[in-house]
Amino acid sequence: MQTSSRLAIYALIELASNPDRQISAAEIGTKYRVSAHHLAKVLLTLGRAGLVQSIRGVGGGYSFTGNAKRLTLFDIISLFEDTSTSCKLTDPSAATDEEWALFNVSNEINDISISTYRSISIATLLKQVDRRRKAQARLDAEKTEA
Repeated sequence: MQTSSRLAIYALIELASNPDRQISAAEIGTKYRVSAHHLAKVLLTLGRAGLVQSIRGVGGGYSFTGNAKRLTLFDIISLFEDTSTSCKLTDPSAATDEEWALFNVSNEINDISISTYRSISIATLLKQVDRRRKAQARLDAEKTEA
């Protein structure tokens, strides 16, 4: 997965977890240790896709406008990457049995990845983030009690 795709997913998780709040690119960038400039380019693409809205001025920033239950990782990744390509053979007519075997396995892995990305929504990721935070809070509480 390319950096822009990852940043888009992080930004959407951040925005979808706070749907009533405007969040700046700088604030998101600081949290994920990336430049606000790079993130702004990603957010522009997300805005063109109708997934975020930009509000200018004091107190402005970005807000999530998508549907977290329907928006999948594949939807996001496909905004930044060519998801139609699979493994290619340089010269299929001259490929060895080993090259064909690797070609087939690589395409199978690609198909599985795409199916998985299509099945995971932003809402699913938000639930995973929440579970992780709760588990971490329990661990921290146990450390404090000890």
